[in-house]
Amino acid sequence: LSIGIMLGQGWAYAVLGWGGYWAWDPVENASLLPWITGTAFLHSVMMQEKKGMMKVWNMVLVSATFFLAIFGTFLTRSGVVSSVHAFAQSSLGAWFVGFLAIGLSITTFLILRRLDFLRSEAQLESVLSREASFLFNNLLLLASCFAVLWGTLFPVLTEWWMGEKITVGPPFFNKVNIPIGLALLFLTGVGPLIAWRRSSWESLKRAFRWPALAMALTMAALLAFGVRHLYALMSFGLCAFVAVTVIMEFYKGARAIAARNQMNLLRAAVELTHRNTRRYGGYLVHMGIVLMFIGYTGSAFNKDTTEEVKIGSHFRIGAYELQVKEVTDGSNPNYAWQRAVVAVYRGGQYLGDLKPERRVYAASQQPTSEVAIRRRLNEDLYLNFASMSQSDPEAAVIQAYVFPLVSWIWIGFYVLLFGTIVCLIPSKVKYAYAKTQVVGVYEREPEPVP
Repeated sequence: LSIGIMLGQGWAYAVLGWGGYWAWDPVENASLLPWITGTAFLHSVMMQEKKGMMKVWNMVLVSATFFLAIFGTFLTRSGVVSSVHAFAQSSLGAWFVGFLAIGLSITTFLILRRLDFLRSEAQLESVLSREASFLFNNLLLLASCFAVLWGTLFPVLTEWWMGEKITVGPPFFNKVNIPIGLALLFLTGVGPLIAWRRSSWESLKRAFRWPALAMALTMAALLAFGVRHLYALMSFGLCAFVAVTVIMEFYKGARAIAARNQMNLLRAAVELTHRNTRRYGGYLVHMGIVLMFIGYTGSAFNKDTTEEVKIGSHFRIGAYELQVKEVTDGSNPNYAWQRAVVAVYRGGQYLGDLKPERRVYAASQQPTSEVAIRRRLNEDLYLNFASMSQSDPEAAVIQAYVFPLVSWIWIGFYVLLFGTIVCLIPSKVKYAYAKTQVVGVYEREPEPVP
């Protein structure tokens, strides 16, 4: 699911030409719902392994992940919601509804029937414990899942209840999910630092000292540079908090191995990861999430403009000055194209040309956009050639965007993917244990009775 969602975001960003990667479209949301519950399950199942807790949670979450995947297929194939990604109206919807109704009924019956077998083997002892952080993690993820599900189905519910279809757009989803996302990011940093069963305030102060300092310094530096966006400040600060947490976890373990085995820290960190791939691969996944949050937070500072520009004229966006040098056209057996050649300057320095174009394919006569992107770690300059102006045939309509930090989304995804692969590799200790064989049992001979 993570790979599919990220490939979809990358494709939307680089191909569709609307200047974004996630639109909270119903079909996009349908892919996100099982990802949310699946993520909650992957975290809470560790509680069952280590403590014998959250068994009911795990049964509900793994069942919900399955049924939400079927529900997503229902949304896509039935035509019940309007989406550019959905299929046309079909008769398959009734079959999906029937399957979901029967499956949910049977699953609910079986979970209730076997509640005695699903009782926790331990109880939550303190709110200041790692067990509590897992519980809060699940609650926040389910709150996000419910909000996305509610917003996705809102048009269907209002049409059924009021006879009028009312849709909610990205502002609703962002308003609800940004605070939840920040709370989850905070828990991502808290989890590794807090003790099992219960933590004292003194131990928390010691554990949180460096991450909290990194968070405070990051927010102070951003304020000094003029950043006043509250959520952006909180997000960047929490990203520093979690990053320092992950680095500390690797450093503490690697330093101990390096001291014992006389090796450098980098090699010791690799050895540490190999010894417990699930734990440290999970930390790499968390670092990938941090990098993705940095990229998503950059969207708070996006800039965009649409300009009708005569050939040879200039216009500005952010720190860039753009000049439309020429518009060329041509064709091949597949499509006809029209291309704008745009020179890019920054601070008076020429940076190169970008060449967005429009295509009309011969078979379908459907126009498409081929955007031009200047990718950098700090920001992307993104150009879309919309058309020639209707009022002035010598002017090109150029849509220009500046997307700060967006490249960190894709970098974060690769780190997340690498961490996931590491998690799937058997740990060195478990692999060695699996290879051991019992060759015999020593039985001491009884001593003779005097």
